[in-house]
Amino acid sequence: MPDSPRLPHVHPGSSAAALAGLPEAARFEPVAEVFKQLSDACRCRIFLLLCHSEECVINIAAAVGMSSPAVAHHLRLLRMAGLVTTRREGKEVFYRVADTELARAMHRMIEEVMHLSCVSA
Repeated sequence: MPDSPRLPHVHPGSSAAALAGLPEAARFEPVAEVFKQLSDACRCRIFLLLCHSEECVINIAAAVGMSSPAVAHHLRLLRMAGLVTTRREGKEVFYRVADTELARAMHRMIEEVMHLSCVSA
C-alpha cells in the first residue's frame, strides 16, 4: 500500500491508521458489483424470495408479477454476481440463493434495512 496522502485539514476524529489502511479503489469493484445487482428493487425481491425457496423461472415470475423473460434477465445478473445458483432437473432449471457468506450477508442486510424477521431456510 502506498504512503498515506497528507490531509489538508487535521480534525479530532481523523485517523491516520484508517487512512493508511484504506484499500485502493480497484479493490472495491467486487463489492460495488454486488451492490449494483441489489440496487434494483425487483432483483432484491427475487433474491429475498430465493433466500427462502428454490423456484423455477415461471414460479418466480408468477410470485413477483413479472414476465418470465424479465425474471430470467434478473436471475442471470444475480447469478453472475455470485448471489444465486442453479440446479437442473430434466428440462427445468431451479434457482436458489448461493450458499456463500456473501449471499447470507446480503440476506441479513435486506432483513435489517427492511426490518424483516425472515424464518431461516
